[in-house]
Amino acid sequence: MEPSSTRYTGTAIALHWLIALLLLGQFAFGLTLEDIPRGTPARGYYVNLHKSSGILIGLLILLRLGWRLTHRPPPLPRTTPRWQRRAAKFSHIALYVCMLALPLSGYLASNFSRHGIKFFNLVRWAPWGPDDKALYAFFNGAHHLFALLLALLVAIHVLAVAKHMLIDHDGLLLRMWPRRRGPLARAPSNLPMENR
Repeated sequence: MEPSSTRYTGTAIALHWLIALLLLGQFAFGLTLEDIPRGTPARGYYVNLHKSSGILIGLLILLRLGWRLTHRPPPLPRTTPRWQRRAAKFSHIALYVCMLALPLSGYLASNFSRHGIKFFNLVRWAPWGPDDKALYAFFNGAHHLFALLLALLVAIHVLAVAKHMLIDHDGLLLRMWPRRRGPLARAPSNLPMENR
């Protein structure tokens, strides 16, 4: 069994995969919104679902960032070249920036529109900003731009993991892969809770 210091914590792993799945669903949801005609009740209903789920995903991303800042990630393999270490650090920072900017820009755009947000179509959050088409267009454009950048960064992230697994054979993915629970895979009881 690999030492716990070579793996992310169970909380980090759970948040990573949960957020990855939710973002994938949110991307697909956002793309399907383009097929719903503007000015129809159906569009308002689904746009509010998209906004509401985006807010919840944004809160999960904040939780993930807080966990990352307070729990040191496992080191990269010693054989990793310096340029790859720098690229990994830059790409992780860029991923977090896009993941935070995406829901934030959507939230800001909603508050410069007369529609505001109807949280899960149940509770209306009145916009705190004026109905300003220019500001709405700016933040909505930023929202689309960050979505494209995030998709590009995720693709690069997946390609980098594939390289490590298929070419380098350094088992990098195992650091973030959920561990199968069994008699041989249980964490030693003397480990602190944050390392389990």
